[in-house]
Amino acid sequence: MFLPLWTPAIGAASGTAAGFTDPQEIDRAVSSFTGAQIGEIGGARGPADRRLKLADCTAPLTARWHGQRESTVRVDCPDAGGWHVFIATKSAPAIEAKARMVKRGDPLTVVVRGRGFTVQRTGEAMENGSVGDWIGVRTALKASPVRARIERPGLVIIPSY
Repeated sequence: MFLPLWTPAIGAASGTAAGFTDPQEIDRAVSSFTGAQIGEIGGARGPADRRLKLADCTAPLTARWHGQRESTVRVDCPDAGGWHVFIATKSAPAIEAKARMVKRGDPLTVVVRGRGFTVQRTGEAMENGSVGDWIGVRTALKASPVRARIERPGLVIIPSY
């Protein structure tokens, strides 16, 4: 009798199959953290291996950059005795990344990163800029602009120390 290495989840709410974490949960954690979909610049190079048999994680998965180049995302299961996996991201060539611009009025994903947490929301560019530049970003219609660094087109970062 042939049994598949991985079986899709039964019921969308559980996110698990046969006591294992659904690899699509890992994909969602990486996409949410990076603000980019699989295969896009800044997102995962490819989906998490569907053959993974990682223990069911009862807590929400966490994601953070691994290494100084921010080319790999570490996804953790914070449960006691949990696990972690590393997912490679797709980065733009430096010349191409610098040439891309963010223009005033462009919609953005604003990410605040701190020690042990990441929060994101939508925003609007208040000025033009290139990758690496700091620009003003408005996160609500009547809110005062905040300063954020352009990580890539469509994504700005506000570091929290």
